[in-house]
Amino acid sequence: MLTGLTGCSTNNMSTMPGMSPGSSGSPSTANSPNASATPAAGPHNDADVMFAKMMIPHHQQAVAMSDMILAKDGIDAKVTDLAAQIKAAQAPEIAQMSGWLAGWDENPSPSMGMDHDMGGGMMSQADMDALDKATGVDAARLFLTGMIKHHQGAITMAQHAINNGQNPAVIALAKKIVADQQAEITTMNQLLTQL
Repeated sequence: MLTGLTGCSTNNMSTMPGMSPGSSGSPSTANSPNASATPAAGPHNDADVMFAKMMIPHHQQAVAMSDMILAKDGIDAKVTDLAAQIKAAQAPEIAQMSGWLAGWDENPSPSMGMDHDMGGGMMSQADMDALDKATGVDAARLFLTGMIKHHQGAITMAQHAINNGQNPAVIALAKKIVADQQAEITTMNQLLTQL
């Protein structure tokens, strides 16, 4: 669904390393809610809005990283399976959060820089370029080490939403992200020892 994000390595957008600039480089499915995306029911606060606005571009970069590794030959099947799993989990969450923002009269396709004080974990443009150019075991290692850092940033942002958010759907998704991505970090650390 989001395969068009593989072009992120040609990014010129300084605030979002590894992201496609504007709407011209991103598929509409990544930046707008789909038909099933609905606003999160119940009250919301600034922490809920900030979570969605920051996690959407964060997830988009994870999908882009996954697309890069899935497009390469000679990558360990366990690594490509994990990349496919990450993409399958995060693409629907992008649509879900976009639906929330639209329902809250917020921009459903944010393109803001990451707040590094919250542990964004975003890959730099140089990191994305290196991953794009790497092959074989080197590419797998770059993907895993980059995604571990990326997931750690997502967990920090999700924990902030759990602690400060108000909307039950936001808090539920944040808890799911913490659980899912912590498990994936464990898997990625194991895979690194096997490469």
